[in-house]
Amino acid sequence: MQVETQLNIAVVTVSDTRTEETDTSGNVLVEALESAGHSLHSKNIIKDDVYDLRALVSAHIADPKVNAILTTGGTGFTARDNTQKALQPLFDLHIDGFGELFRQLSYEEIGNSTVQSRVFAGLANGTIIFCLPGSPGACRTGWSKIIVDQLDSGHKPCNFVDKLRIE
Repeated sequence: MQVETQLNIAVVTVSDTRTEETDTSGNVLVEALESAGHSLHSKNIIKDDVYDLRALVSAHIADPKVNAILTTGGTGFTARDNTQKALQPLFDLHIDGFGELFRQLSYEEIGNSTVQSRVFAGLANGTIIFCLPGSPGACRTGWSKIIVDQLDSGHKPCNFVDKLRIE
């Protein structure tokens, strides 16, 4: 499948332990976005620190060459799961339906354990941000069942591409 409008997408893995060699979730997202016809702007692994994560994502939001950001990790309930705390204050608009739909789809795969998923998405400065769990399966579900279509300008009846800052 090839999208009509090629987007530049940044992938951010939020983890205190992952390395390039062990970042299976980040690699799932990179492979998926490239297979769909998008371009990888950058891939980062960052510690689960509120201010470091906020600074990195803020830089991507300010960069006119970045159309979308996919994060993986830091969405659970441990003391080190700070993605929500770090990124939600940056959003101009929250996309509540993303988390709702993700948990519905995830329920079919992992049952009621999906209640522990704090996935979320939003728009900031014409950039869309999707925040996924740290498991490769969750990244595949989020990408293949929601994100791929929402980042495809040909997807009808609607998608997010016309809401993005594209230069």
